[in-house]
Amino acid sequence: MSLATVTRMAADPQGELEDELRHIRDLVLVRDLLRRRGADAAELRECDATIAEARAPLAESAKRAYAPAA
Repeated sequence: MSLATVTRMAADPQGELEDELRHIRDLVLVRDLLRRRGADAAELRECDATIAEARAPLAESAKRAYAPAA
């Protein structure tokens, strides 16, 4: 994680959430493209696992974006 990422996380939780959502949408689009192009089941499972792993950072971003102001 870069310093710019850490700074953005602290300064713009809503933007971070949007970035995480965009990342997952992109992963889903790639998986669908691979499926249409005939990827085998192992490749698609790998894509599904990557999408599942991306959900944890998304959840953390959502918590920060909608946390009550301190």
